[in-house]
Amino acid sequence: MDILFNPVLVSVVLMCVLCLSNVNILLAIMISAIAGGMIGGFEISKTMSLLIDGMGEQANTALSYVLLGALAVGIAQTGLTTILSLKLEKIVGKHAKIFLLILAGIACFSQNLIPVHIAFIPILIPPLLKMMNDLKIDRRAAACCLTFGLKAPYVALPVGFGLIFHGIIADNMTLNGMAVESSEVWKYVWVPALSMVVGLLIAVFISYRRKRSYRDLPIVTGKEGELAVTDRFTLQHLGAILGAVSAFAVQLMTGSLPLGALIGLGIMVLFKAIPFKTQDSTLLEGIRIMGFIAFVMLVASGYAHVLRETGGVDAIVQASNSLVGGSQFWGAVMMLLIGLLVTMGIGTSFGTIPIIATIYVPFSIALGFSVGATTMLIVVAAALGDAGSPASDSTLGPTAGLNADGQHNHIWDTCVPTFLHYNIPLIISGVLAAMFLLN
Repeated sequence: MDILFNPVLVSVVLMCVLCLSNVNILLAIMISAIAGGMIGGFEISKTMSLLIDGMGEQANTALSYVLLGALAVGIAQTGLTTILSLKLEKIVGKHAKIFLLILAGIACFSQNLIPVHIAFIPILIPPLLKMMNDLKIDRRAAACCLTFGLKAPYVALPVGFGLIFHGIIADNMTLNGMAVESSEVWKYVWVPALSMVVGLLIAVFISYRRKRSYRDLPIVTGKEGELAVTDRFTLQHLGAILGAVSAFAVQLMTGSLPLGALIGLGIMVLFKAIPFKTQDSTLLEGIRIMGFIAFVMLVASGYAHVLRETGGVDAIVQASNSLVGGSQFWGAVMMLLIGLLVTMGIGTSFGTIPIIATIYVPFSIALGFSVGATTMLIVVAAALGDAGSPASDSTLGPTAGLNADGQHNHIWDTCVPTFLHYNIPLIISGVLAAMFLLN
């Protein structure tokens, strides 16, 4: 297979070009999937069948997004989070940078301390947009903060989602001939984790330090003006709190985010935080806010399925192996670039590991990389594209919150900034650490 006509390479490049050209992301993914499938030798009907078959893998996530969107709308309608944002604004004052760092910290907690991943974003972020507007915070900085919190903790720390991630790394490396314990993975990833901290600080204090103005558009009606909010604590506010807490608690106990969101909605209706007569409009508004993101996740899952079926990933890795000529430096660079390419297309670092570990471990052994260097390279390669992929929940999640009033572009305000501030430091630190610190 000619590397220039590799279905994965052509498809991912096409998707990036279409997205950067402001083609709707849903259409861009579908067009790229069809192109990749046909270049991979499938008829268009077969490609569409693979696309649809693969969509089921993210059905749980899509349903979660829609229900969480309704939960967020219900909470916003009570005015509770507006009151919270006003209190937070008094605490933060005019220190926008402090607010952004607090935002990054909250996002970190969603991976480890309270492992709910992106579930907090549609509930917390939309009501804070008014405060962010008052502080004239560039939402690109906020996107970088949220994506940092969604990625860095699981890369660096073996707790919460990090424990799962490190376990997948260790299992697949051991399966492919290089034994490593999951409890050891964290020892080898501190350098790329620090590089993400550097990327975060650059985004907050340098790249997006200037003030940026947005209009005050409430998330419920989408029209200019402000919601009437009372600062008196009511039964509806209590219902909103219990609904949000219940959604998180049930998800932690059962592992089902849709069930948690459904119970949270039920509690809010019971306490009249969502009036019974407005439940239809609340759900429809939730679909308006989160439905499109949910569909993108479904189609992205199908897209990943098409790319895997073409066999193009293996062909890229094999071609790369012949190009490096035994050089550790170029081998490390090639491994990370492949990880970037594959994860940009598949949109998940967790799902990329079984694919790349199969080839990377023998590749690393042949080049003489140590266990630590190999572990670190696989972690960085898997995590790379997740930060800037249009189909990743690490970018879709922040966009869902920051674009609740329609003033935040997914590609140019989330994907491009996070790609630049995290992928470039990860590649540089990954190569240097593999060559000089861990080898």
